[in-house]
Amino acid sequence: MKKILIVGSGGREAAIAEKLSLPDHELHCTPGNAGIAKFAELHSIPATDIPALVALAQEMEADLVVIGPEDPLAAGLADQLQENGILVFGPSADAARIEASKVWCKLLLQSAGVPTPKAVVFSNMEAALNMLRGAEYPLVVKADGLALGKGVFICQSFDEAESAVRLIMEEKKFGDAGEKIMIEDCLIGRECSLMVLTDGKDVIPLPSARDFKRALENDQGENTGGMGSFAPVPDVSSALELEIMETIIQPTLAALCENGCPYQGVLYAGIMLTESGPQVLEFNCRFGDPEIQVVLPLITAECFSDLLFRCASGSLHGAQEDWVDGYAVCIVLASGGYPGPYEKGVKISGLDAAEAIDGVQVIHAGTTRNDTGEILTAGGRVLNIVGTAQDLSTARERALRAARLVEFDGKQFRTDIGVGV
Repeated sequence: MKKILIVGSGGREAAIAEKLSLPDHELHCTPGNAGIAKFAELHSIPATDIPALVALAQEMEADLVVIGPEDPLAAGLADQLQENGILVFGPSADAARIEASKVWCKLLLQSAGVPTPKAVVFSNMEAALNMLRGAEYPLVVKADGLALGKGVFICQSFDEAESAVRLIMEEKKFGDAGEKIMIEDCLIGRECSLMVLTDGKDVIPLPSARDFKRALENDQGENTGGMGSFAPVPDVSSALELEIMETIIQPTLAALCENGCPYQGVLYAGIMLTESGPQVLEFNCRFGDPEIQVVLPLITAECFSDLLFRCASGSLHGAQEDWVDGYAVCIVLASGGYPGPYEKGVKISGLDAAEAIDGVQVIHAGTTRNDTGEILTAGGRVLNIVGTAQDLSTARERALRAARLVEFDGKQFRTDIGVGV
């Protein structure tokens, strides 16, 4: 029996827990959510309490710790676990800077010759505003540090750019993450996400995905952590994937090694497919959310478990890939008001009816269970409704049908996930 500890409480961790719920696996998760409780024993330790997490892993004699969110990775959880002889899936704090600091990442990519948009860095707000007054638009304004996926603003005018800069640097919307900002050229094209598994030497790319960041239909509204996704992406051919691996992934991993921080875990590349070729918009040091929710249905559970253990133990070479044919579509059900202020503790109904649909998986993200056993909302992104099928349209139809069956006051979701691809 392999004891696995999953760190985190969102939809990403719920998807991982369900995938790893094999007969020979004993799953634990901290802090978890109402959905994860079906697959793992929950513990109440926050994902950022590094000493307590290490102590828990030691106490339960974990065979593997899988770190879901970026915050504990940036805080050095993987380092502390390794120092205590515990096998861990996830990069060191030094390597996690590829997400924790957009400025550090940009400098790394430029030094390695990786195709990425041109950018200017500012630590002074007035200097940034002066540059923006004479700039051509659109431009992208980014907070340097971790901002829950919400620190990026695509600005069509000076007024929009000024608002973004003031929000980040003056109003401190993202706290210390906004001490520096990066103003970047805005690329034109279609986005895709490519996540790769690596043990520091060998690399295995997972099926490509595309996520939808804007809150409203037709990519309108505010930026969010992600309102939906689908996989695989039809316009990412095997030849294009190879090009991304050769021009973006491999040089980046090599640059990390040269900088003394070899990378182990999953490396997520956010790519823009431009007329001149793929360019990297960002890197994340963890599985994408909600991208992993549509990638995992395309991998067998045994294969996924084996790959995690191999990455953590440095034995990825010779691993067998076992992908599943078909498509997956994820629709996020969010609280009313998200990504702004929203109410918590709203009763959810219709979960059983949604899960009864063939090819549908209901993944909990921001949920909790009260004393009477009712499932309540506990976050901005509440549930991930995933539909799978042999074709994209059927997978999308299943996800939409299930999404409409789930009810809670204020529920909002996009109906255009996977349309026109």
